[in-house]
Amino acid sequence: MKFPKVHSLEEIANLLNCEFIGDKNFQVLGMNEIHVVEPGDIVFVDHPKYYDKALQSAATIVLINKKVDCPDGKALLISDDPFRDFNVLTRHFKPFQFANVAISSSAEIGEGTVIQPNTFIGNHVKIGKNCLIHSNVSIYDYTVIGDNVIIHAGSILGADAFYYKKRPEGFDQLISGGRVVIEDNVGIGALCTIDKGVTGDTTIKEGTKLDNQVHVGHDTVIGKKCLIASQTGIAGCVVIEDEVTIWGQVGTTSGITIGAKAVIMGQTGVTKSVEGGKSYFGTPIEESREKLKQLANIKKIPEILTKLK
Repeated sequence: MKFPKVHSLEEIANLLNCEFIGDKNFQVLGMNEIHVVEPGDIVFVDHPKYYDKALQSAATIVLINKKVDCPDGKALLISDDPFRDFNVLTRHFKPFQFANVAISSSAEIGEGTVIQPNTFIGNHVKIGKNCLIHSNVSIYDYTVIGDNVIIHAGSILGADAFYYKKRPEGFDQLISGGRVVIEDNVGIGALCTIDKGVTGDTTIKEGTKLDNQVHVGHDTVIGKKCLIASQTGIAGCVVIEDEVTIWGQVGTTSGITIGAKAVIMGQTGVTKSVEGGKSYFGTPIEESREKLKQLANIKKIPEILTKLK
């Protein structure tokens, strides 16, 4: 997430009421999670296990809960609670905007697009040409939708990321300030849910088709011309490359990659990254041929036990 203008390190430190290490005029351009940071971004880290990863990332400003050696060309913001202060920044630069109409006056809707009754379109949404948005769809603020997109009834684009920190008093949510981006010729079935990125984009690329009741987690990127069948749950920060087929009731863990043209058979649990161009099945996931051999061998166990007796 980029800020509307360039800020200095000192300005950000004053906003958070925290110490800083580095040039007070060090430029701050935005804020992002570790997997999408760029130079000029703030990244936060609040556990020693991940200090080095954050300090060596592309981010040039690290919001951290301990004074450590600052890498050359970078700056530090020293906070007693980086998680809390990351939320402070999100609230400041991407505050919640109240809506009192079904279709925001700031929304941009392209020529030939049809919006069916009882649909909500939030602030600063952009929808391209010749789309069909069926009834009872909710499209949250800042969502971007391309041309020739079909979204069926009851789907929700832009809900918050499922991202929490456990505290003694309960769970503290990491506030989402990202977007959902839907490219041209995408089809989204009924009752699908697509969460926005925490600070970046959740993206579905050109030509991909989602069946009914598919969930897509925050910051996930789904490639071009993918097919994803009903009741599939895709976790956050997943990369699904082009022309992948995912059959029904598949679930994935977060932060993995599914290679181009892979086929994931129904009810598979995708527990790790997998190469493209192969078929996979089962939990834990394995190549389909190997998994089916294993199942065939299991069926032989009663016969083997009988012979042993």
